[in-house]
Order: sequence, then C-alpha cells, then structure tokens
Amino acid sequence: MPMDFNQQIIDEFRANGGRVGGPFEGARLLLLTTTGARSGAPHTVPVACLPDGDRVLVIASAGGSPRHPAWYHNLRADPRVTVEDGTFTYQAEAVVLTGEERDRLFARAVEQSPGWADYETRSGRVLPVVALVAADPGPPAGPMGDALKSLHDAFRRELALIRAEVAASGPRVAAQLKVNCLTLCQGLHVHHAREDDYMFPAMEGRHPELGPALERLRAEHAVVARLLEELRTLLAADDVAQDTLLAEVERLTAELEAHLDYEEEQLVPLLNAG
Repeated sequence: MPMDFNQQIIDEFRANGGRVGGPFEGARLLLLTTTGARSGAPHTVPVACLPDGDRVLVIASAGGSPRHPAWYHNLRADPRVTVEDGTFTYQAEAVVLTGEERDRLFARAVEQSPGWADYETRSGRVLPVVALVAADPGPPAGPMGDALKSLHDAFRRELALIRAEVAASGPRVAAQLKVNCLTLCQGLHVHHAREDDYMFPAMEGRHPELGPALERLRAEHAVVARLLEELRTLLAADDVAQDTLLAEVERLTAELEAHLDYEEEQLVPLLNAG
C-alpha cells in the first residue's frame, strides 16, 4: 500500500481502538513496527493478522508483489517488533515459520480466505508466514476503569468479528475459524480467572458494599465458563455445522455482553476513582 494510504489507516486505527472503515472495515488488522534494516528507524505498517492461540500470525503478501515487503526484511534483520492491536501495545518476537508448520498454517489461512492463494500465485514467490510471540502486554494504559472497558471492548469486537465470520462461512466451518473461536475462549478464560483471583478480592476489601454485585459477577463467570466449554466441545468435532456454531456464538455473545455491561456499570466508576 502507498505510504500516504498506510498512514491514513494507521491514524484511523489508533484513533478508533483498532477499528477502521473503507475497504478494511471488519478486517483483522494490527499495526506492526519494525526497525529499518538499513536506516535503523522505526517503520510502522498495518497488516492483516490471524489469531493462533497465544501468538498471532501475519503473512508477507505485499498485495501479491513479486518482492517481499520491507517490514519482512526488517524483522529478518531484527526480530524484536512492536505490535498494536487496538487495545494493547506490546513487544513481540517475530518468528519466520518454515517447512511443514509454514505450509500447514498457510493452507489453513487459504481455506478460510482464498485470497491468500491468489496473492501467492500472483507474486510468484512462497509467501512467508510469521508468528508474533508476545511478551506480557500488561493492562492498557490509563485509569483502571477505562483500561477495563478497553479490554472489554476488545472482546466485544472479537465476538462481532467471529459472528460475521461464522455467518459468512458456508456449511463447512474452516479450521482457521475454529482457531479464532478457541483463541477467544482462551482469552476470556484468562481474563475472568484474573478478575476472580485478584481484582474482585481487592475491590471487595476496599468496597465491602460491592459484595452482592461481585457475587453476581462471579456467578456470571461460571455461566460464561460453561458456555465456553460447550463451545470448545463443539469445535472439537470434525464436522461442525455453520448454523449450530452460529447459534452457540450468539448464545455466548448475549450472555457475555450483558455481563460486561453490568460489570462496567458497577466497577468502572470505582476503579477510575482510585
């Protein structure tokens, strides 16, 4: 993409918590900052990404260009990169995948989005697949209540993306879409475990009047955990029907969004007050 167009996407991404419009509306994007192999200067570009559990994948397609993109050459020279996902900004190690792993993950991407194969054919090269392995990103910047809402908004955005992907998937659910769902399940499990183990006890100590609200939130965590386990069980099947998966995602979405709304109503003002 031309640099001026790239900058428009970067500015919009940063201003809207990872959301952009136009031709990339609803796309999975991140901002990747590498160190120039020759200049040593930071170089930021928007790139499409694929969830993959505790890491994220990017493909050096360059829109089907016969040459690898500059960011790929940069991270080959210095694999330490900065990632912005709309909620977190964190350091990551870029690992260029090779052999069977690269081929398997590229095939998984193509199964869901055939455009990747078109790019590879047009480019005349094997498109590199790169895993970005994050250091612990820590909480979003800012007051704790605002940080909690930003994190919740990231879950809301991911649920919306998954619902759209399932609705557009056709009768057979692609392996990458299963991974997207499982990555969401993992993220929600970790988030709720940290709230139950750390945030809720701390808030209960400072604000005993929150007891009933926190009891309700813990009960809702148990309901979400059950729905996540049912979703994982469904995804473990070889053949998952699109309508069945969509119904499960819709059920989880309704329960989770109501939970997040109530939690923010009860906790965000107190967290921001310190």
